[in-house]
Parts: sequence; C-alpha cells; structure tokens
Amino acid sequence: MRKLIPLFLLSSLFLAQPGRTDELHAIYTDLLQEHVDAEGLVDYQAILDSPQTLNAYLDRLSGISSEEYEAWNENQQLAFLLNLYNAATLKLIVAHYPLESIKDIGGWFNGPWDQEVVPYLGKIITLNHLEHDIIRKDFLDTPETHFALVCAAIGCPPLRREAYTAENLEAQLQDQKKLFLANTERNRKNAKRESLRLSPIFKWYAEDFEKSHGSVQEYLATAWPEVEKDWRIRYTFYDWSLNTQ
Repeated sequence: MRKLIPLFLLSSLFLAQPGRTDELHAIYTDLLQEHVDAEGLVDYQAILDSPQTLNAYLDRLSGISSEEYEAWNENQQLAFLLNLYNAATLKLIVAHYPLESIKDIGGWFNGPWDQEVVPYLGKIITLNHLEHDIIRKDFLDTPETHFALVCAAIGCPPLRREAYTAENLEAQLQDQKKLFLANTERNRKNAKRESLRLSPIFKWYAEDFEKSHGSVQEYLATAWPEVEKDWRIRYTFYDWSLNTQ
C-alpha cells in the first residue's frame, strides 16, 4: 500500500511550486490597487471602512507554517516577508486611525515598531523583529529591501501598488530603488561638488549597503555611475507625516 503523505506536507509541496506563493498574495494586490494612489499614498479611511480584504490577507499569511516557509526558495520567502511587513503596518495604522504620524502610536518605551502585531509562522512578533532580526539578517545581500519596506511615513519609499512576488521580485526591487532615488526631495547628487544629499535611510542602514558593496557611495554608483567613493554625504529631512491621501 502506498504510504500517505501528511496533509501539512501536501500543503507545503503545493505552495512551494513556482507561482503558488504568488497566488497567495493576489488579494493583497487587489487591496493596494484600490486604496493606494500613483504616489504611494494610502486611503486609510477606506480600508478602515472596509477592512475585510486586509484582514483576509493577514489571516492567510498567519496560516503559513514554518514547514511551508522553509520549503520555499529565497524569492518566495523574501516576497512573503516584505508583503507581511507592509500589510501589518497598514493594519497597525488602521487600528489607530486617524493619526498624524505612525510615531503617535505607543509610548516612549513601546513605540509602533515594538507592538506585537505581525502574524509570523505561528507566532505574533513586532515589526522591529521582522525587519531587523529576520529580513536584514537573512537577506544581507539584498539591501534593496530598504526601498520596499514602508513605515507609513512620507519620508519612506512609496508603497508599491502591487504585492511583491517571487517571479517578479528582482525587477520590483530594482524599480523601487529607481523610484526612491529619483525623488529629489529625498535623494540627489551634485557631480560638480562631488556631493550627495541622501535620505537618512542611507545613514540608518549604512552597514547594510557597506556589506553588499563596500560603501554607500559604491552602492549608489550602481544607479549613478558618476558617483565616486570619496563623494561627501549629507542627509535630507525625513518626514514622519502619515503617508495618507
């Protein structure tokens, strides 16, 4: 008699197939296209009024087991983590809406990124834990994650109007990088003065860009070829106002 495969393994094998995890994120794309505009600004009131899609998506993600996750390839895992972070952030904002800034949530010792709001492989964790202890730790060679994680502030990279998917992840991350660097309020270069004015993201996470490319300047040279390693860096203002429409 043929040995039966346990149900959880069948589920893992199904979701590990190419495209299966991308189907998991389809309803999140529907949500983003309905409630996020071309500038990456969010209609939080509309999500608050009709939270069913966001809740259903997070419920789906909460049902992913560690066995399923470990069966995925790196693109599947990273797409899942990026979508989870951004969707959980939307949920956090909606739970406290209206507000002027994500930094209005929580207190001095228990800010917004320390709230246990993220359903992750059978546990509830914080946004800080997801970003710093999982994404940054496990995907050191992909600093573009900093252009994909959106902290619900105007100073953040724009929220993409589609879910990240394993199939398109590399192109999506490169496009996020291009969009973020093209915003001259956040990032700009001056070849004549050999200087850069950059988002504080490049200061806060400098070590990630240094680990992947040697220095922030060398990383930026992948997008701006004229940039040299000795160019001086200064930082632009980071606007913590809510990224609301």
